[in-house]
Amino acid sequence: MPHITHYLPELEEAERFLIQDLTESMSHEQIQLFASAYRHQRKDPHTVLLTAIVGLVAIPGLQRFWLGQIGMGFLYLLTWGLFLIGTISDLVRYKKLAFTYNQTVARQIITNIQLRERSSRPTIRQTSIFAQHESCPRHNA
Repeated sequence: MPHITHYLPELEEAERFLIQDLTESMSHEQIQLFASAYRHQRKDPHTVLLTAIVGLVAIPGLQRFWLGQIGMGFLYLLTWGLFLIGTISDLVRYKKLAFTYNQTVARQIITNIQLRERSSRPTIRQTSIFAQHESCPRHNA
């Protein structure tokens, strides 16, 4: 199986190790599906930094809204970034914020792929019913 950097070369080291661990038991097709969905939903750390800078000077909490943290976004908006301390903290921790978001997204995508795989496979009971139905003489005529 190819290394995850074949599918997602833009990942930084910590994120690459996480994704490699999460996808190690997946098939080639599943990894391609994961990579496509993950690339679409993933947040780039540098964009988180940029939104935090905009949050510092113009729209407090923009980075939190962009990361899907609506409650924290409104809290930052109403308190001017928790009196600027929260926004400055986010400027320092922008990589951690992006990593945490991306980790959650990756786990959700993996879960969805696994659920999709389970629902598309017939269960043992379904296969035995199909076998009985096909062996029934009145249905074969």
